[in-house]
Amino acid sequence: MSKPDKLLVDVAALVESAQSNQMSLTVVTGGAVITGRLAPETVWRQRVSDVLRDSARLGEFSAVFDTPVKEDGPPTHLHFHVARILQGQVGIPETGGMYRVAIEDVSAWTVGDFSYSDH
Repeated sequence: MSKPDKLLVDVAALVESAQSNQMSLTVVTGGAVITGRLAPETVWRQRVSDVLRDSARLGEFSAVFDTPVKEDGPPTHLHFHVARILQGQVGIPETGGMYRVAIEDVSAWTVGDFSYSDH
């Protein structure tokens, strides 16, 4: 999208202002389908930082995510946690991952997330 969807920006702004991580969303971006829950950017950054800090090889990158968030203007990105990239009949990774998606790159979206079952 060359111009971000105002409704999606409003959803992201509410997640940021309410500091909620309960909003489930599915987006299409760059041909990929990502499904999961949104988190405020500060919460998302902290979780990524914690994971990196615990890594023997990637610990030095942890500090990059500890940088304070600038809060000028509307949100420009969606911050997913416990999210999966949907491919065929599976979600990758199965346990969910942390994804940052530029709102202007979202071509389609819906409220809710998708789950798969082996049954």
